[in-house]
Amino acid sequence: MAQLWGGRFTKETDDLVYRFNASIHFDKRLFEQDIEGSIAHVVMLEKQGIISLEEKDAIVKGLTGIRTDVEQGSLSITDEFEDIHSFVEAKLIERIGDAGKKMHTGRSRNDQVALDMKLYIRGEVLKISDCLQDLMGTLISIMENNLTTYMPGFTHLQKAQPTTLAHHMGAYFEMFKRDWQRLSDIYRRMNYCPLGAGAFAGTTYPLDRAYTASLMGFEGPTLNSMDSVADRDYIIELLSALSTIMMHLSRFSEEVIIWNSNEYRFVEIDDGFSTGSSIMPQKKNPDIAELVRGKTGRVYGALVSILTTMKGIPLAYNKDMQEDKEVTFDAIETVKNCLVLFNGMLETMKFNHPVMEQSAMNGFTNATDAADYLVGKGVPFRDAHGIIGRLVLYCLEKNTCIDKLSIRELQAISPVFEADIYDAVSLKTCVEKRLTIGAPGQEAMKEVIRINKDFLDACREKYMNNETDHK
Repeated sequence: MAQLWGGRFTKETDDLVYRFNASIHFDKRLFEQDIEGSIAHVVMLEKQGIISLEEKDAIVKGLTGIRTDVEQGSLSITDEFEDIHSFVEAKLIERIGDAGKKMHTGRSRNDQVALDMKLYIRGEVLKISDCLQDLMGTLISIMENNLTTYMPGFTHLQKAQPTTLAHHMGAYFEMFKRDWQRLSDIYRRMNYCPLGAGAFAGTTYPLDRAYTASLMGFEGPTLNSMDSVADRDYIIELLSALSTIMMHLSRFSEEVIIWNSNEYRFVEIDDGFSTGSSIMPQKKNPDIAELVRGKTGRVYGALVSILTTMKGIPLAYNKDMQEDKEVTFDAIETVKNCLVLFNGMLETMKFNHPVMEQSAMNGFTNATDAADYLVGKGVPFRDAHGIIGRLVLYCLEKNTCIDKLSIRELQAISPVFEADIYDAVSLKTCVEKRLTIGAPGQEAMKEVIRINKDFLDACREKYMNNETDHK
């Protein structure tokens, strides 16, 4: 049992207790962040005259060597160590001797693990943001290519009014845009360095916390040492944002699943993102969409878990907080995988334009426009609403649609109808006359696409700047 503590104790920890307490099997994921934070810490210690230049150089060289050996596979992180901090420090002392024992001067595992998690989360926020940018880029491409791909819009899962595929995809773009903005807000709010907070009350050593923060690309140091080690708000915020991303992906997946059904046939999912049945040879199943929908609950569970863990913890650090890691690591990997796979499915998906358009024509999606046509002829809206209701009932009895009725049939229900009704209720007219910003009309959509392409360019520029700041 390799531990960083023991002077106070007169006997070994029970093996079961040790293993229950240990975190090395999951916090070894923080290896790179632990090395990065330790290097910044000792550089600051030397600057402040707390350790010598020779000691700093020996420690940095030792840490760099450990990092290289782990990355190349010549050194393994094993469970004989309690946590990743114990592993790094023990290997450092083993390699450089007593100088390694000075690395931990002026810090505690409490502020050390808080730093490691912040560094890790900060990096993962950028990776998830990048995945969102890729997905938004795919959506923009679909929107640009489908400005006149007519389809039914739905409310209550019933055909409501005609729209376009570009407009429908644009709704999801707005969802993922907000997701990106939430991650950006989290990044900005969490980007303060807890290192130097000690166990919870700071330290008597003359640390330069602002300098340490600047070495790692933070905006500055955290301002309360107790909150520094007790804060997990940024993890809760991240898991909340990830849950929202998964909710959006799940809604989208549900529509893909419906559209892929034999009854709809709006889309065909590429063979590379589908599976078959072991017994039914005709099946082509939308498994990726179904798994994304299913994994949403997994991410929700991570959020509920950390909220439940944190709700009863008094200040400052408590061992309960070790439970923040496994669920967070799992949720992050789940969301990244879902975003990448969903984007791949969407990029390769084929949209059945004729079926979409025919579905819009057969579903009375132009009924509202027919009512508006009567209003334009001087009929009060409530009367127009009733006339079109009777018209729809007539079409249902005849198994036809408004567009296919003769002018004689139309005038039998209301003499106000004239020959221009057919143009007024065509899918093209119904869509194109809706030109207010946010509506599906072609000119309105082109303006929205321009705005969103500018947004996406700004996202990518910000992503590159953040990546550069951390190198």
